[in-house]
Amino acid sequence: MEDKKRDEAEKEKTIALYNTLLNSLSHELRTPIATILGSVDTIVENEKKLSKENIQSLYHEISTAGNRLNRQVENLLNMSRLDAGMLKPNFDWVDVNELVFMVINENTERHELQNIVFEPNDNVALVLLDGGFLEMILYNLIHNAMRHNPKNTTILVLCDYRDNKLVIDISDNGSGFPKDEIELVFNKFYKMKGTATGGTGLGLSIVKGFTEALNGKITLENIKTGGAHFHIEIPAQISTLDIQENE
Repeated sequence: MEDKKRDEAEKEKTIALYNTLLNSLSHELRTPIATILGSVDTIVENEKKLSKENIQSLYHEISTAGNRLNRQVENLLNMSRLDAGMLKPNFDWVDVNELVFMVINENTERHELQNIVFEPNDNVALVLLDGGFLEMILYNLIHNAMRHNPKNTTILVLCDYRDNKLVIDISDNGSGFPKDEIELVFNKFYKMKGTATGGTGLGLSIVKGFTEALNGKITLENIKTGGAHFHIEIPAQISTLDIQENE
């Protein structure tokens, strides 16, 4: 009897997640697809009438929509791989400073609306970890901060190496998170109440999944003066090459 109830509860949970996923995808994937198709049709039907500036603008919309579509598909694939235990870290030497700059440049959709502050730190010039995992962590955190904060918000990214751990702090001076939702934001498909439509609610759950796959931990807290603060610690080895060269 208990097994039957447990199976029914699991089935209801699976159906609920499936419905949530479909509802999210119906908007998040259709919107960029519609943008791409609409822009292509406009160029094909009016190519001789459009100015170079108009055409370039349409190409930019196609590129932005394509990147958005690709990001959501990647998130879905990564989440399914995490759930199946298929993603295993591949450790190699990574320049964390260079990776942060690359991720910031990848977030071009709202880059001009936000003030992202990052100062390179020589302590993380060469760290042994999975660069692909770290890229997904940084991308989703920075993208989340840019997407869900108002114009002119300052986003601060700090990286350091302490106590044999890579330490990452990403904070902003936006509106922060509702206190009763902080413990829920890392759940799959979770969207905060009152937020704008769009997004699949996977970004922060993927951040948590990849962080834990690297044996790390992530915490979130609101800043008293306003905004949110994500803190990550990942066990890692740092290169002693610079020390050896100076000896």
